[in-house]
Amino acid sequence: MFFIASKIFEFFFAPAHFFIFLAALGAALLYTRFARWGRRFAALSAAALALMAFGPVGQFLGAPLESRFPRPADDMPAPDGVIVLGGTVDEKLSAELGHTAMIDAAERLTAPIALKRRYPNARIVFTGGTAALRGSPFTEAEGVKRFWRDVGLDAGDILYEDRSRNTFENAIFTRELVQPKPGERWLLVTSAMHMPRSIGIFRKANFPVIAYPVDYRTNGKFSFILPRFAVKAIGVVEFAAHEWMGLVAYRLTGKTDALFPAP
Repeated sequence: MFFIASKIFEFFFAPAHFFIFLAALGAALLYTRFARWGRRFAALSAAALALMAFGPVGQFLGAPLESRFPRPADDMPAPDGVIVLGGTVDEKLSAELGHTAMIDAAERLTAPIALKRRYPNARIVFTGGTAALRGSPFTEAEGVKRFWRDVGLDAGDILYEDRSRNTFENAIFTRELVQPKPGERWLLVTSAMHMPRSIGIFRKANFPVIAYPVDYRTNGKFSFILPRFAVKAIGVVEFAAHEWMGLVAYRLTGKTDALFPAP
């Protein structure tokens, strides 16, 4: 129920979607006796979308998330394992094309290649089923397995968890799969913006992990740096807004240990 509700809520209230819907409502109201409200809605939507596309909104929303958990030093003690969260593969397109189609955050899949070379004895676990609302016969884990075997990372020694649909299930099912022992050191690889919520969820699931953030979208600082491309800028706003809303929702439903988890 939580998974379905979160998908429906995100569809309607993701910033870009919300203001597009509001603009459409405003345009429709122009032909009614509520034309004044229509103009207001249309103007507000246009201003908001322009600010997201050409202003520093993404930087302001994303920087606090990405700077929350720094990457560990290169000379850290060798970890016992590496957990890689999904969110990079288009399941439907991969099934149709017959090869792995990445949609975003590809560094989640390339970073483990370097980590395996640096820590050859570390176990690697990928966790990700399908995030499709109606499910999918092709899981993200299957696509990642194909990719890692093609690049030579997977020699039959990588574990894949393919039941999870969100980060909460990532933590629960991965803990059940690897059954970590007290004192073991596990790295968690995911996008820097997604890291605070992920750490909070794994802590709540009684699976302590060490943050290894990748896929940065900002420089981690509050600044007025303007984006180069509107589509990319709106994508950063969408990602950051998704994480802030997720932090609130997961905290209210008891799925994280803090509203804004800290190191």
